[in-house]
Amino acid sequence: MKLAVVGGGSTYTPELVDGFARLRDALPVTELVLIDPDARRLELVGGLARRILARQGHPGRVSWTADLDAGADGADAVLLQLRVGGQAARQEDETWPLECGCVGQETTGAGGLAKALRTVPVVLDIAERVRRRNPDAWIVDFTNPVGIVTRALLGAGHRAVGLCNVAIGFQRKFARLLGVAPEDVALEHVGLNHLTWERSVTVGGRDVLPRLIAEHGDAIAADLRMPRSVVDRLGVVPSYYLRYFYQHDEVVRQLRTGPSRAAEVAAMERELLALYADPALDEKPELLARRGGAFYSEAAVALTASLLRDTADVQVVNALNNGTLPFLPDDAVIEVPAAVDARGAHPLPVRPLEPLYAGLVASVTAYEHLALEAALKGGRDRVFAALLAHPLIGQLDHADRLTDALLAHNRDHLAWA
Repeated sequence: MKLAVVGGGSTYTPELVDGFARLRDALPVTELVLIDPDARRLELVGGLARRILARQGHPGRVSWTADLDAGADGADAVLLQLRVGGQAARQEDETWPLECGCVGQETTGAGGLAKALRTVPVVLDIAERVRRRNPDAWIVDFTNPVGIVTRALLGAGHRAVGLCNVAIGFQRKFARLLGVAPEDVALEHVGLNHLTWERSVTVGGRDVLPRLIAEHGDAIAADLRMPRSVVDRLGVVPSYYLRYFYQHDEVVRQLRTGPSRAAEVAAMERELLALYADPALDEKPELLARRGGAFYSEAAVALTASLLRDTADVQVVNALNNGTLPFLPDDAVIEVPAAVDARGAHPLPVRPLEPLYAGLVASVTAYEHLALEAALKGGRDRVFAALLAHPLIGQLDHADRLTDALLAHNRDHLAWA
């Protein structure tokens, strides 16, 4: 079984490789190719990847290359974890929206749109080249903004499923709080990528969410960086990303006074790469847990194994709506539990979504449609329309100013700008 990782020079990659080594029975990888244009990163990350597999007695072969076509040739699955423009572009995404009093974040708002505009054309080009080499290969997308990128891939007819680690993070956290095994915890996870709620947490056929909130509400709220009262009043657990909607102005105040997450991550990446250069290091360092992407490897292994081994396991993924949420168009991409087999991801039935959540989901879905239009076709008017439609912006003067700022900061990445 051959897997290729586009963006293989990412500091995330050792987490992924560690998962391949530990979970070899679920996903027997024989060849792993890391693909990245950054030769220095590839050498450091690739070397550590080989040492991780060797330490754990994994027989798989690791290689790396800057040649996408050669690296993806014959791959059974291709994992996408790229960042167009690197941390420097992320730093801009997180700062210039603040000038208009809007949140600066890489997956939502104006910064999220900028990332989508840079990323969608690149991902579609990669996917087309993969399809020419191996039309049966699956594409697993971990590249943000996952919902928009996955919608672009599926709209172009690619064999693709989107993946995020929010759901598996909640599952592992709730299992720890309850003192049960993670596989015994089932989530009623519903919404869009980075816009989801846990409406029930089932263990042994019983919904234990009310107990979780009553007994562990303070800890849950602290992880969400939201007041305990939000969780109590809603009776559900929103994802961390809902704070950008529920506490927008407070978040903007915080972002204006502290270092950006991009700056923190860039510093962390420099330290990680220095660690990776040590030939004695043969396991993922503890620092990597602070980089983000917790349990990414477990989620990626489970999804890839289901696609390639036709298991029909239930996993939380990003897939076409196709009537699952009847108030959304069929071609919208939603994030819900789905049965995953060799034909793809098939969302399971979902209880009607309450208006408090459905309204926001519908609004952001409309924005994502317009964002994809802008990414595929370009043009200032399309960028403006997407920003005007976004519930975190929605004002003419803000949309105008943010459009100008977005285009000014991304001219090197947008051929039409």
